[in-house]
Amino acid sequence: MIGGLVLIPSLIFNLYLYQKNQKLESVYLVEEVIDGDSFIMKNDQSIRLGNLDAPEIEFCGGRETKERLEELVLGRIVRLDVFSHDQFNRPLALVYIGNVFVNEVLLKEGWGRYDGTPSPQRETLKKAYDEAVQNKKGIFSSLCLLTEPEDPQCLIKGNISRADGKKTYHFPGCSGYQQVMVEKDFGESWFCSEKEAEKAGYEKSVNCFGKKY
Repeated sequence: MIGGLVLIPSLIFNLYLYQKNQKLESVYLVEEVIDGDSFIMKNDQSIRLGNLDAPEIEFCGGRETKERLEELVLGRIVRLDVFSHDQFNRPLALVYIGNVFVNEVLLKEGWGRYDGTPSPQRETLKKAYDEAVQNKKGIFSSLCLLTEPEDPQCLIKGNISRADGKKTYHFPGCSGYQQVMVEKDFGESWFCSEKEAEKAGYEKSVNCFGKKY
């Protein structure tokens, strides 16, 4: 008798979890696209595309990525395969429209960076990302990835650390200057003077050894 009483709440709880997961694996109408890697469904649930990190709207490629996601999903019925949640507790999902794998399309076209979070399609998405980088598509083209400044007088490179977000700048004469890439999709930029770089929140790289530009 006691065992039965303990079992019943457990079964109810498991049924709740099953229904919750089934709900997120069903099909839904996309009502609004927030940015290049997230949207809101008709039931007001926010969804984040898994294994994909798109540029912020204000950065290079951000607007183009959002527009591409709108072309793919806005006002359409999508099928979701939710495999995890992000730091804001939004479901991380593999998104499908019929046979079209939305996450793969965006990565293959170069509209985002691969996020290595474990997922059922991790290898497929990494392959799509590598293809975009190799073929210099989307944000990996001259649109956002610049080896030369738009203004030849502005040679200072602003770099943002992926680890802690620290901003540093480098100029000709600093050790490793040639290896520093300016990735505008991440918010990095070129500057014409040290004063301009410092005003934008960047600090001189220790590899400049106190030199002035």
